[in-house]
Amino acid sequence: MLTFLARRIVTGAVMVFAISVLTFTLLYSTGGNAARRILGDFASEEAVALRTQELGLDRSLPEQYFDWLTSALTGDLGSSWFRAVQVNEELGRRLTATLSLVAVSLLFSVIIAMFVGVLAAVRRGTWIDRVIQTTSLGAAAIPGFLWAIALVMLFALNLRWFPATGFVRPTDSIGGWIHSITLPVIALVIGGVASSAQQIRGAMINVVNQDYVRTLRSRGLSPRSVIFKHSLRNAAGPGLAVIALQFVGMLGGAVIVENLFNIPGLGSLSANASIQGDVPILMGIVVIIAIIVVVVNLLLDIAQGWLNPKVRVS
Repeated sequence: MLTFLARRIVTGAVMVFAISVLTFTLLYSTGGNAARRILGDFASEEAVALRTQELGLDRSLPEQYFDWLTSALTGDLGSSWFRAVQVNEELGRRLTATLSLVAVSLLFSVIIAMFVGVLAAVRRGTWIDRVIQTTSLGAAAIPGFLWAIALVMLFALNLRWFPATGFVRPTDSIGGWIHSITLPVIALVIGGVASSAQQIRGAMINVVNQDYVRTLRSRGLSPRSVIFKHSLRNAAGPGLAVIALQFVGMLGGAVIVENLFNIPGLGSLSANASIQGDVPILMGIVVIIAIIVVVVNLLLDIAQGWLNPKVRVS
């Protein structure tokens, strides 16, 4: 198990390093005259040259990356080009909102998708299965931002049950936090359940058709025990892979949802930084998200190794 974990950790570290190199190269080599953008069109050439030197943009790309990597390994991701803030501090303020939104959405998405997928597999070919498949396909066909707009119009503007915009931190008020993330979570969960329920259904159908399941049934085990104690555990491997993909998808969906609901998270920060061309902020966001994704995949690999010992030697 320790060798299995070591391999996964090394692989994750190499992946984060590769992503940082690629992102840094793309952002810093195609950014144009960053000093001119920062100072404005009316700044003198001397001021632009001085600002370029202060930012270190007059040096070669490998030198810039080495300096950035050296600072990043000590926890310093630099400063924003357009605001007097440290990238670390800004990401720290925004990370809570995004992680709380995605974590809650993922939790409910997994629970609902598991229930719906298992139900569709057990009732395969019946009207229940057809309704679930049709509803899932229909929900997946509608873009997430349309669900978000519809939820705002119905529950915020018409019924006034929830706020249309804003975010309350859980440290300030648990009730206010729940109230503020309800609609964004529903918007993310709809797409998450629609896309993953079908995968879980397929995994369960594959398991329940195995010979050992038929043997368990012939021995008189209750259908509930066969499904939830034996079949579901063996179908959990593909299900965990779906969860990993779902987590990455929700991080991407958070960009749109946070902007629509005016939530101060990484999604809205990345959108604003992209418009401004704030490269240090974008670089920090990419690295943080890459680390989060690697950690989540590592945890899921550990869970898969516990459920299926064969995975540990792969």
